[in-house]
Amino acid sequence: MWKKGWKRKNEVEAGGDGAAPSRKFAKKDSDDDGGDDGIVVCQISKNRRVSVRLWQGKVVVDIREFYVKDGKELPGKKGISLPMDQWKVMLDHIDEIDEAVKENS
Repeated sequence: MWKKGWKRKNEVEAGGDGAAPSRKFAKKDSDDDGGDDGIVVCQISKNRRVSVRLWQGKVVVDIREFYVKDGKELPGKKGISLPMDQWKVMLDHIDEIDEAVKENS
């Protein structure tokens, strides 16, 4: 059965301070990584873009919304980054996707 304070008591005995380690990381400034490392392929609308960029050492196709803050255009949460394997699968099925769009329009 669970005893109140048991874990904290054992941590203090083991030399721990009883506090959980922090899992937060400092945010990187966008200027620290060299700024925008992507190649904008096309602008879909006023605030949506398709770009190819490096993310965590891998090339991805990024379809994303952007917003303006303090005069800078920044990427928003809404979007998708497709790694090369998923991008190639999508390209292999582009004719079927296009056909489905035509049927539903």
